[in-house]
Amino acid sequence: MRIAGLDIGTTGCKLTVFDGSGRYLDSAYAAYPSSRGSGGHEMDAEALMDGVFSVMEAAGRKYPDIAGIGVTSFGETFVLTDRAGVPLHRVMLDTDRRGAEECRRIEEQLGGREIAAVTGLRPHEMYSLPKMMWMKKYQPEIFQKASHLFLMEDFVVFGLTGKAQIDYSLASRTMAFDITAMEWSGRIFEAAGIDCSLMSEPVPPGTPAGNITKAVSRRTGLSPETVIVSVSHDQVAAAVGAGVFDPSQAVDGAGTVECMTVVYDSLPDAGVMYAGNYAVVPYVIPGTYLTYAFSYTGGALLQWCADTLAKKEKEEAVRDGISVNAYLEQEYQRLRGTEPSGLLVLPHFAGAATPYMDTGSKGAIVGLTVGSTVSDMYRGCMEGVVYEMRLNMEHLQKSGFAGRMLKATGGGARSPVWMQMKADILGLPVAALETADAGTVGSAMLTGISASCFRDLEDAACHMVRQGTVYQPDRDRHDRYMKYYRQYRSLYQAVRPLVQ
Repeated sequence: MRIAGLDIGTTGCKLTVFDGSGRYLDSAYAAYPSSRGSGGHEMDAEALMDGVFSVMEAAGRKYPDIAGIGVTSFGETFVLTDRAGVPLHRVMLDTDRRGAEECRRIEEQLGGREIAAVTGLRPHEMYSLPKMMWMKKYQPEIFQKASHLFLMEDFVVFGLTGKAQIDYSLASRTMAFDITAMEWSGRIFEAAGIDCSLMSEPVPPGTPAGNITKAVSRRTGLSPETVIVSVSHDQVAAAVGAGVFDPSQAVDGAGTVECMTVVYDSLPDAGVMYAGNYAVVPYVIPGTYLTYAFSYTGGALLQWCADTLAKKEKEEAVRDGISVNAYLEQEYQRLRGTEPSGLLVLPHFAGAATPYMDTGSKGAIVGLTVGSTVSDMYRGCMEGVVYEMRLNMEHLQKSGFAGRMLKATGGGARSPVWMQMKADILGLPVAALETADAGTVGSAMLTGISASCFRDLEDAACHMVRQGTVYQPDRDRHDRYMKYYRQYRSLYQAVRPLVQ
């Protein structure tokens, strides 16, 4: 028996195949375009679906007997379709600012704290509902033609099975899902003027939707017995794929975006979560929830530094046969050892995420001298990303977070220097997972439970979650970093009035 996880992102999708015991076999990736201009941030849902079929066809040629495929996707983005599931428009990404005025209007109408008490979300235009309101106001003809309103997970699931269902965690990203009753909020939809009957049926994460249709089987070469499973929002799947199931551990998603995912065994303090703009999301274990603390620029900031400033260093890295990132890390250690850079980098190069949610904030590098090197600035960028996560961790401790270990996923988990820095600054052990792609692992784990490959989450984790090096915090280095972190805590308030 074989199982697979399908991870749908904003720029591409990846299908990873495992055998029935959770051993990696193969993967396929397909890219699709998105556009970010002054008029809005959009993508083509039909191109996304073509990408899905592309990776499924690649898998079907080699593994036609895949028993189940779990679907996980990015959040917020929605598409209106006709009865057959054909998109009626290009879709808005979460970073699209359209809907800001509508968000203010519904917040004034219902009250921000009241919306958060129901949905777990402090109102923000990034979520689906304000964009639905904008579209109904400015493109009413599309709503008149629509039979379904899907997010990307249920859009794909419907296209593969004909079943309109969405898991609780992704439904919560709309800003219209009741996270205690686990159902759509009729009151919020009524206030927004959106027909709730357009929405898919909410189901627990990991719920099978049914077999693929005969047409999908013919197109992909997969068996018509292949079952499609509605898994979760991608960050939820990454938490499952990291083997984090209780509050004693958290996930460090060290990718393009830096994201710390924290689990709660009950609803966390609403006031603390509201003040820090933290979303409360239903988790895969009934009665548990999680939240995301994140920075828009994690690995993206390091890549900006390398691409923009490290021209000569890139040439040297090519000569040495290593990545420019590894070269800059080694160069810093050669010159400075393990000392903090002395720079303060505010990593808001794409705006500020939690706890500020301030899209107008800008990045800053403070403390430069004529002696500063590119490797100093690269190291400072690494530190700035971690300082921002330390700031978030301190906010979340007020809500009851008391994690004793982080499990690191994503490309950044392959950097021993960055992993040790995180352990030192955060004061917690950091375990780097051997797989950087926890989202597809988590998706396959839930699919494997559905297909009876595994008894439960713990059994699936024993088979599929593989922990690598554990980085222990060093007390002396922690104390040296804290000297700069105390200054960093005031950096946003100092810089923000200077930038517009």
